[in-house]
Amino acid sequence: MMDRFGIVILAAGKGERLRLSQPKPLAPVQGKKLVDYPLQASKRFLQKSNDYGNISVILGNGKDEVKSYIETDTNHSDIEFIVQEEQLGTGDAVKTYISKSKFIKETDYIIVMCADTPLITEIELSRMFKLMGQNNVNAVVASFTTDNPVGYGRIVKSDSDSEFGLTIVEEKDANLEIKKIQEVNSGLYIFKTSFLIDHIGALNSNNQSNEFYLTDIFTNDYKVMNMNFSEKDTFLGVNNLEQLEKVSKILRKKKIEMLRSDGVRFIDSDSVYIDDSVNICAGSLIYPNVVIEGNTSIGENVIIDVGCVIRNSKINKNVSLKSYSHLEEVIVHENCSVGPFARLRPGSELSKEVKVGNFVEIKKTLLKDGAKVSHLSYVGDAEIGEGTNIGCGFITCNYDGVKKHKTIIGSNCFVGSDTQVVAPVEIGNDSFVASGSTINQSMPEGSFAISRGRQTTKEGMAKKFLKSK
Repeated sequence: MMDRFGIVILAAGKGERLRLSQPKPLAPVQGKKLVDYPLQASKRFLQKSNDYGNISVILGNGKDEVKSYIETDTNHSDIEFIVQEEQLGTGDAVKTYISKSKFIKETDYIIVMCADTPLITEIELSRMFKLMGQNNVNAVVASFTTDNPVGYGRIVKSDSDSEFGLTIVEEKDANLEIKKIQEVNSGLYIFKTSFLIDHIGALNSNNQSNEFYLTDIFTNDYKVMNMNFSEKDTFLGVNNLEQLEKVSKILRKKKIEMLRSDGVRFIDSDSVYIDDSVNICAGSLIYPNVVIEGNTSIGENVIIDVGCVIRNSKINKNVSLKSYSHLEEVIVHENCSVGPFARLRPGSELSKEVKVGNFVEIKKTLLKDGAKVSHLSYVGDAEIGEGTNIGCGFITCNYDGVKKHKTIIGSNCFVGSDTQVVAPVEIGNDSFVASGSTINQSMPEGSFAISRGRQTTKEGMAKKFLKSK
């Protein structure tokens, strides 16, 4: 028979110490938000244990914004949202869940976790539930030992010889002796549903914070226990920007370790930033100071040189991205070369074996197979045909001050250096545009165009303009 779980994620906090404009659960971490990580851990726990369960998010501060964000992810369509009208402590939040959840009668166990602990995974949940079953206890709290326990609730063990029974004393309510204890509460719990329902109503707010503590359910009179984890960083909560940076570094290191095990090579992984949502295939090589963000996928045997920035893009196999190139919302197909110092802007697509060289900017443009834009050019709102070569200093004049217009250049064309095309304009296949031309009329297939002022040469006149030595 399957166990039935109710997983409660406490996401009502304001997070004033973070000093961010968005609610605390929406603080950015590795290309995601804080709340994404406990949601992910919960779903993986249910999937890997083959158990049935529902996930409920307790909302409070910024409730509409948090709810809207979670609902935008189709993977979270089954999430239940419960509003805690007043933030009166963790005990009140769980009491609200019990009274309002439509799933509560279907659950055998309730897992309670915080939205601001992004390093907790399904592994910790599984280990705690296994311990719970082995000892047939009513509740388990995850704990860890730290040299600096300030701010944490202390785990106070029973004086009896029994391994069961403990109390959790919050920092504000602890005396000097209890404050010396270094084993602390992580804020992650598993309860038998029947036990929690029977005792949640007895909680009171007779403490220094005037809040209802969920931790007060743990007493020496009940069959409860803690599970001490040696990996204390796993339970690091995010309450300020320093902690936000620390968990980001830990998650980034885990991401790089996973990519390395999959066959991705790093020259200096300590200097690389890669979002959790990024996929990179085996054989690719990442140089120092590279940033890869968002929903980016990178194929096999891609070389990403020093200082490249890639966001929300798809890079196919055997591509070379040379130093300090910037790509955002673009598609690059096989065997292309980009940069150095190239910028590919949203809506651009490079087909196979395309070359975009140094100091070239491409915007909302399709470069077809074998096209080349080698240096010092701007190509915007355009389509460049197969095998066409664009010379140095080429510009598409795509904006008339009101509207953007399109340039279409056919296949196997040669466009000379220092050429401007004033859109809208079309240049047919196999055409030749002479250097220094300004093209403002369409050209038929196979045509030649030249548009420049006539050169005048005056012999012997140079001395009037050159300074004598």
